[in-house]
Amino acid sequence: MSASNAESENILKTGTTTLGMKIKDGVILATDQRATMGHLIANSNVQKLFPIADNIGMTIAGGVGDAQLMVRYMKSQIAIYTMQKGTQMCVETAATLMGSVIRNGFYVAPLVGGYDKKGGHIFSVDMAGGVIEDNYSSSGSGSITAYGVLENLYKPDLSKDEGINVAISALNAARRRDVYSGDGMLVMYIGPDGYEWIDNAEIRKRLENLGFKYPN
Repeated sequence: MSASNAESENILKTGTTTLGMKIKDGVILATDQRATMGHLIANSNVQKLFPIADNIGMTIAGGVGDAQLMVRYMKSQIAIYTMQKGTQMCVETAATLMGSVIRNGFYVAPLVGGYDKKGGHIFSVDMAGGVIEDNYSSSGSGSITAYGVLENLYKPDLSKDEGINVAISALNAARRRDVYSGDGMLVMYIGPDGYEWIDNAEIRKRLENLGFKYPN
């Protein structure tokens, strides 16, 4: 994200490209791993994708400090809810809760995705706390490029295998054209049995099969 003044240029940001999509039997969440400080690449191995419950994950875009605090808050609130109610929190409730917290001044624009009794869900949460559900969504400085790939390749009935390849293709396009996105990739599948990290070796193999290079 671009900064509006010299002070904000020094804030450690995730840059970034994050995306999420509904597929036939769940959702796919994916991010790059670059953090920037102004025009400096501050870190090339940043985690921007987190499970916040067995059935829910979130991506982060914006200020790293605010984003990490949001992850810890959401994990604790969902855990308390689960203990009190004896059931999993639904994805829409988690996204609405996050939107309410962001209105208090968090510099983040996350995506929330997961699987519940109604199936898979992807929500975008903006910096004003607005919550919107869609079949697919992307956030961060590379999102425009990622959307071009998603618009071309996305179908509602994508299999898990197809969805992972679409996510990798969208991230690859963004990291090639957006200087604030790049380096590693994180990919997660969430379905009826909970969340599953896609192994880095598997991501590298898929990149090679798709004709892409890893890393930049």
